[in-house]
Amino acid sequence: MDDQNILFAARQIIQREAEVVAALAQQLDAAFIAAVRVLLACDGHVLVTGVGTSGAVARRLAHLLTCCGTPALYLHPGDAQHGMAGAITAKNVVIALSKGGESAEITFVVTYARQQGAQVIAITEQPESTLGKLADVALIIHTPPAADQLNYIATGSSLAVAAVGDALCGLLLRLRGRTLDAFAATHPGGAVGQTLLGKPEE
Repeated sequence: MDDQNILFAARQIIQREAEVVAALAQQLDAAFIAAVRVLLACDGHVLVTGVGTSGAVARRLAHLLTCCGTPALYLHPGDAQHGMAGAITAKNVVIALSKGGESAEITFVVTYARQQGAQVIAITEQPESTLGKLADVALIIHTPPAADQLNYIATGSSLAVAAVGDALCGLLLRLRGRTLDAFAATHPGGAVGQTLLGKPEE
């Protein structure tokens, strides 16, 4: 493959993924509103869980929720099976990410969460999956197979889930009235923190 074809192929991938994300706007429905309401009413921490690629997206979502004024932590589903499930209480909301909705590790976390009285929000492609059925609120996100490399490596589909997470964060940010001052208080580091605090970057 020559240089021009490399650039052409790369641009095709980005264009295809952009189309996947844009199509999500029409997929949001009453379940999204319900998810926002559940998160807004949470008295404790939001625990975000996922394994594999979904785990990477879950970590990102937990961080951004916290930055936007909704305290959240990533719960590793493997660690949950070795004692960390004990962190889940009725005051928590668990957001579980799983494209197929049948990951055994996620099923364990969600089942335990329901037993403790925690509410569960699922983000999945399969409403009839174990995860979809266990969740109090199921956000069903469909992406075409061609969005992913080799139709299996979750490139485009994970980007879609991240975008839905961004939409949740953006709405919660507005509804909570999160200010830049509040953000600056927890983000004093780096160029962003220095700019918000009005200090020259060293």
